[in-house]
Order: sequence, then C-alpha cells, then structure tokens
Amino acid sequence: METTAKTKVDPSKIMQVGTGFWASKTLLTAVNMELFTILGKRELSGAEIQSRLGLHTRSLYDFLDVLVALGFLKRTGLKETSIYKNAEDTDLFLDKNKPSYVGGILEMCDSRLYPFWGDLEEGLKTGLPQNETKTGGKPIFEIIYANPEKLREFIGAMAGIQMGNFMAFAKDFDFSKYKTLCDIGGAGGFLAAQVALNNQHIQCTSFDLPAVEPIAKENIKNMGLDKRVNVRSGDFFTDDFPKADVITMGNILHDWGKADKKMLIQKAYEALPKGGALVVIENIIDDNRSENAFGLLVSLNMMIETSEGYDFTAADFSELAKEAGFGQISIMPLTGPTSAAITIK
Repeated sequence: METTAKTKVDPSKIMQVGTGFWASKTLLTAVNMELFTILGKRELSGAEIQSRLGLHTRSLYDFLDVLVALGFLKRTGLKETSIYKNAEDTDLFLDKNKPSYVGGILEMCDSRLYPFWGDLEEGLKTGLPQNETKTGGKPIFEIIYANPEKLREFIGAMAGIQMGNFMAFAKDFDFSKYKTLCDIGGAGGFLAAQVALNNQHIQCTSFDLPAVEPIAKENIKNMGLDKRVNVRSGDFFTDDFPKADVITMGNILHDWGKADKKMLIQKAYEALPKGGALVVIENIIDDNRSENAFGLLVSLNMMIETSEGYDFTAADFSELAKEAGFGQISIMPLTGPTSAAITIK
C-alpha cells in the first residue's frame, strides 16, 4: 500500500514577512545613527556603543544582539562582557568612510520611504503617490536637483547600489562591434566610466541635467578618464539623444509611465545607427511575475514615489521596443535581481 508523506505547513514564513518591518527598522535605525561607521574604526564594547550613541540601558543589548542574530554584527562575550564589530559585508557597504558605502539609499528609506509606505493601502486604492507631493510638497527629484548637497548624496547612494551591475555589464557585454556609448540619465558618470575602464576602444558620453555635470566631471577626472568619457548636459525629455553605437539607461525607464517609456525608447532608436544597441539596466521582473519579488516591490515603490512609474517584465519591454522599430530582445543577468535588457536596431 502506497503512503504519501504529508507536507508540513507552518506559519513561519507568514510571521517572518508580516513582522519584517521590525528587522528593517532596526537596520535602518543603526544606519541612521552611523553605528556601522563608528565600528568601522574599531571594535567596541556594548557600554562604549551606549555612550557613543546616547542609548538607554533598557534595550541596549536587545538592539545590538538582534543585529548579531541578523548577521550585521559579530560579537564576542555576552552583555556586559560583549565586544562588537561589523560583519564583512556590513563593514564594506555600511561604513560611510568607505567608497563602497550603499547606506545612502537606506538613509532615504528611513527618513522618507518608511513613513510613506504606511499609506500603501491608500496608494493602492487611489493610484496616487504617497510622498511629499501628497501634502503639497515638491516631487522628490525636484527637491534633490535643487539642492547641490542632496544631489551629491543621492548620486553617490545610487552609484553605490548600481556599481556592481555597471561593472558586470561593462565586462560581460560584447563591445567588439561598437566604438561609442552614451549613457542617458548618466548621473555621476559611473556606468560610462566602467565601460571605458573595461573597453579601451570605446569612447563614452554621460548625458544628464546641467545640475549633475560638475559632479560627473569631478568623478570622471578622479578616475583619470576625462579623455575617454565626455559629460554632456541636456534634458532627455526635450532634447535629442546624442548619437552613439550603444545607448544605455540605468534605472531610468521605471520612473515614468507607458507613454514616456515609449517616447524615451523611440528617442534611443532615432539616435542609434543600424545594428546599434539599446541597453536598459533595471530590476527586470520575470515574465511570469512570480520570482523577482524585489523588482515587484520596487514597482510598488514607484507608485509611492511617482505619478505613473512602474517596473516591467522583459515581455513588457519587448513590446515597447518593437513598437519603436527594434528587433528581438535578450536578457543579461547582472547582480542580484538586476538585469540588462538588450535590443538591437
């Protein structure tokens, strides 16, 4: 007689996700207080951390030890005898004094997105953004671009998050047939810089708004690439794209609705020669919309932050690209949930 093993069903996944904001807010608070930057200098006891951060005794060790349990800190000793230090990934990516710091986006999550996501239900019912614009404030990009200090911080944060993807693309994409590249919405110029570093025959252009130009030029000069990477100012909505053999867009299309996506893809088509490539680097959602949870969550965040923006599948992109005149698309996985969608004119 055949027997079938019963699948054990338990609520652990439900509880983990349902209470996920506990862990999230703990990490965001630690980043905001610069705990990992302080520990980047040297190991500290619990009492020393308490003194440096001005913490109360009551939950001191619960706070520090949950960061140990979550893998962000390492510890020797226990409570009063404890000594804490950063885990390897924490030390590399969450120490403000390192160029690999990615905490800028987490700082924004803590100060802005965390409260806005409290109104997710309202956003789902109204389809309207739930950020500063809801109470008459200016859109986030307008605020950032009007303040040079905020703009520099934002560009640095975005660069930290994307650098691994830019490096992977620059190394893995076959540039042998091409001579020029233009990165649309190039921000700090890091995608263009990585392509130039890894492909000596490619002349690159980073194209973004005038407010970004001095930051991009400074970055390019610091990398010794000012002869290989040109920084050009313009507005990708109102200006034609610079002509190039390869046009890239990193996390640009998801900020906009379908009509603007189509317009930007059409502009890329017109700027490319026959055989030229459009490369879109995004958290491309799988066509079945069931695997890339991060990409889907980012799309929800676009609803929180923008009037029409959304993330998309390869099939969605293929439809828009073909309407513009492009051929088939291919997907190149990069790091984590991010991919490059590539289509040829």
